[in-house]
Amino acid sequence: MKQMDVLFLSPWFPLPADNGSKIRIRNLLKSLASRHTIDLISFTDRPVPPDRLMALRELCRRVDVVLLQKSTWGRIKSLAGYFSRSPRSIVASFSPAMKRCVEQATQERHYHVVVACELATARYILGVVDAARVVDDIELQVYYEQFANQIRPLARLRRGLMWGKWSSYVATLLAQVDGCTVVSEQERQLLLHAVPDRRRNDHSPLIRCVPNGLDIGEYTDDYSPPEPDSLVYFGALTYRANYDAVDYFLREIYPSIQRARPAVKFYITGSLEGVRVDRLPAPAGLNFTGHLEDVRPRVAGSWASVVPLREGAGTRLKVLESLALGTPAVSTFKGMEGLELVPGRDLLVADSPAEFASCVLHLLQDPGLRWRLSRNGGRVVRQSYDWRPIGDDFCDFVEEVVSRRHRE
Repeated sequence: MKQMDVLFLSPWFPLPADNGSKIRIRNLLKSLASRHTIDLISFTDRPVPPDRLMALRELCRRVDVVLLQKSTWGRIKSLAGYFSRSPRSIVASFSPAMKRCVEQATQERHYHVVVACELATARYILGVVDAARVVDDIELQVYYEQFANQIRPLARLRRGLMWGKWSSYVATLLAQVDGCTVVSEQERQLLLHAVPDRRRNDHSPLIRCVPNGLDIGEYTDDYSPPEPDSLVYFGALTYRANYDAVDYFLREIYPSIQRARPAVKFYITGSLEGVRVDRLPAPAGLNFTGHLEDVRPRVAGSWASVVPLREGAGTRLKVLESLALGTPAVSTFKGMEGLELVPGRDLLVADSPAEFASCVLHLLQDPGLRWRLSRNGGRVVRQSYDWRPIGDDFCDFVEEVVSRRHRE
């Protein structure tokens, strides 16, 4: 296919690529830029330094940023969302500035395709009529599980209403786009279940599973040897699922580990801005590093990473990053969900606190086990989660969507 003009909307400014969403977005941009010309419009929660704008302009012809605004009006919109047929977060987060920016870009240039990354930016592409429309990384699983796993009647009713709003919103969205992607087969099946008529309509959007992956070349540096009796969890506690995972680990799992290995250290990376750290247990050996622009040295320098997640959706790039760096992971089944990894061969998996602590202790005490998990886990990541073929598949999919639209 000839080179296309692509308009790409991002809910995160991709640099630094210090969380899973930013890693995926940066990788998508790199893949698309290898074949096509990209104009990027990105939300940002703070002013972007000039050097990061320049770095992105090596991939993109044009980079525009829209500052997320927090105001009293936003809180009013959030309350209004309770009475809307759309999800409350969609109502509350609407940005007139982003809408204007997209309108201006599409008036100035004809695009072959516009790509909205995540549901947070999807609404802004619906007014683009002369280009194919693609939504990347639709996630419904987290909303469904919040409803399905709730046992308290009133809370279940509230979660059920929220799930109904999200499934209805996505059904309406899919009727107006040409293609969408999900990151796992579980998400794809849920999407088809939530919007069953999409499976029978010849004019329904194409759906492709495009998993998360890593630029493997970025994980091959020589780092310092791993520190014995050291554990790491990397992920900002500003994200609810990360906070819950750390709170659960510190309360239910870490005490058993510490009794058996008193010298153990537990490193937690990521932003603490606005986080109630005082509500977390504060045992000996606990270390908050704060935000690290590059977590790789900390992860590679730890004996093991722990992923005690109990909620969330998608696939966990933190597991893949850890294995790519040669650091074995101990995870819940939720933490490894959607990944083609074999428990006991590529990582250790346990759901109960006692079993999780036992797995961690076994790993801390057995260098041979650590070596085997490091070798096997790293091999699977290199074979199955190298971004190069994943990115090629994404580009092929976008081109297929554009070709199909032209045929119709």
